[in-house]
Amino acid sequence: AIALPKGVSFTVHSEGAHHVDLLLFKKGASKPYAIIPYPEKYRIGDVFSMIVFGLDITDLEYAFRLDGEFNPQEGLWFDRKRVVVDPYARKLVIRSEDPHYPYRAAVTVDTFDWEDSTAPSLEQNEMIIYELHVKGFTAHESSGVKHKGTFAGLQEKIPYLKELGINVVELMPIFAFDEMADPREHEGKILTDYWGYNPAAFFAYHTNYASYDEQHIEGHELKTLVKALHDNGIEVILDVVFNHTVEGDERGPYISFRGFDNNIYYMLTPKGYYYNFPGCGNTLNANHTIVRQMMLECLRNWVYAYHIDGFRFDLASILGRYEDGSPMSDPPLLESLAYDPILKKAELIAEAWDAGGLYQVGSFPSWNRWGEWNGRYRDDLRCFLKGDYGMTHTAAQRITGSKDLYPIEKRG
Repeated sequence: AIALPKGVSFTVHSEGAHHVDLLLFKKGASKPYAIIPYPEKYRIGDVFSMIVFGLDITDLEYAFRLDGEFNPQEGLWFDRKRVVVDPYARKLVIRSEDPHYPYRAAVTVDTFDWEDSTAPSLEQNEMIIYELHVKGFTAHESSGVKHKGTFAGLQEKIPYLKELGINVVELMPIFAFDEMADPREHEGKILTDYWGYNPAAFFAYHTNYASYDEQHIEGHELKTLVKALHDNGIEVILDVVFNHTVEGDERGPYISFRGFDNNIYYMLTPKGYYYNFPGCGNTLNANHTIVRQMMLECLRNWVYAYHIDGFRFDLASILGRYEDGSPMSDPPLLESLAYDPILKKAELIAEAWDAGGLYQVGSFPSWNRWGEWNGRYRDDLRCFLKGDYGMTHTAAQRITGSKDLYPIEKRG
């Protein structure tokens, strides 16, 4: 959704939908105040687009309903009674207390001034990367910050990071996720999703990591953090989860992709069930043209709108599978990311395995662009440090660069 001088342009696409309704809510309202069907003349191919005039985006939330065939065996889950969120939403609004309309989106505008701030542009052999969880890094009293568990709190810790000698921070997932998606009770306490490895919206950041409600302003606090880190010589890498979504398997909720084109966005078995290579219920169909396009546009947005310097891809081997789950030799998604002009200087780092048994450490498709997390370094050093027999030679090999996995002649 794009804010215009006198209205908002709402555009979505779906291959299987027969009709689409736009639902408009006042901020926090329990019911939509307007339901607007897309006229047929406002559909071009599979794209539905119209401008609605006279809207106040500071007091607006929106969602969609899609009508089409409901046939789970064919992977089709269209249901006009279900409300779903724009897959390209820049801000996800979660109303957990609302059983009928819990997921919505907000319209945002980008007003941030980066001034003359530029990224440090470090070489890989200069990087000292500190992986951290935005909330956990400053949640405790001992952090000594004012804005605990937020982007602003992390910004307060920049002097500490510099003192450590850190020049790259890798943020564990900040894509929007629902902390209440799978609550559990333990010893009288409600346990919620803390880590964020169950994304609900790829273009939106997790709003609970902001210290105040930014309403319709797009990511001002996060951009302020990135600018401050850059100004202090520190780059920013995001841990991104493109292998599955919080919608889970056939027992999971309708949030977004399931209601738009379930058979396109997810890998499905011949009987319409979900392949589960991440071990989280479903698997994104990363090499379908539509899904590949979405991921490209998403990462481009994080680079040009938020000045992010790179990405670490969770369970990245999944991104190299065919629709039937079999491994590809030259995955089009990974190649597209490697050669994309906007991502040209962004770090691309693969966690080169998945929960389905595909292990590619030392052999992940790279095009001289992709780096890897060396999982064998972690595993072998752990064995050595806890005293396993016969690990001295292997540990030395890992510490000196794992030439058995990454021969010098292959490194370019």
